[in-house]
Amino acid sequence: MARIIAVVNQKGGVGKTTTSVNIAASLSATKRKTLLVDLDPQGNATSGSGVDKENVELSIYDLLVETQGIRSCILPDVAAGYDLIPSNSDLTGAEVALLDIPDREYLLEKALRSIEADYSYIFIDCPPSLNMLTINALVSADSLLIPAQCEYYALEGLSSLMSTIETIKVSLNPSLKIDGLLRTMFDPRNNLALEVSKQLTDHFGDLVYRTVIPRNIKLAEAPSHGLPALLYDRSSSGAAAYLALAGEMLRKESN
Repeated sequence: MARIIAVVNQKGGVGKTTTSVNIAASLSATKRKTLLVDLDPQGNATSGSGVDKENVELSIYDLLVETQGIRSCILPDVAAGYDLIPSNSDLTGAEVALLDIPDREYLLEKALRSIEADYSYIFIDCPPSLNMLTINALVSADSLLIPAQCEYYALEGLSSLMSTIETIKVSLNPSLKIDGLLRTMFDPRNNLALEVSKQLTDHFGDLVYRTVIPRNIKLAEAPSHGLPALLYDRSSSGAAAYLALAGEMLRKESN
């Protein structure tokens, strides 16, 4: 059965999509069957996976709003090496459309549970806000991967997210847990980054992954080529970091 992991942070620009694409690719490279669900109307995980988001026949919008079967929305074995449920700007209208649908918080969960036997991992790339799409992801997920940039407001944003997680646990998904916090865009030459990194480990302890994702030009360039860093430049420090994260997650799971 798949582990369903939502990649989430209400703060934008922390590396959610970069992490979603690259961890999905890295686990696929270890022969784990992986599905990436793009739940962001911007569709960046879709284009970053080598798919033209404006020319997909069916998307996550069709799954959630048009009650299309999930298997027909999956693009198998895209260039990035995993299966993908794509997204595009159509999803912008989902928030209003979902208001009239019964049990709207559980739409994604019901769909994903019907295919979880097909995969080892299912990752959900969440939008940078707490809306009905993000709630669907949190209700669906077994656990959360939380990217956090080591900058001044990191802890403030995380405290708000933790409050949201507790609310979801109480009302909608009592088994939800945090898989780990991932330090992203890390520059060890920056004293503030070092200080915030220490604050994160002091505050969250073992919940912080040992793997740290560096600031890396190849990670930044890869999406414009529709590839994860692993396929764009396997020798880059960014690709190596996400492979290390995949290894850490697999070891954590086996313990």
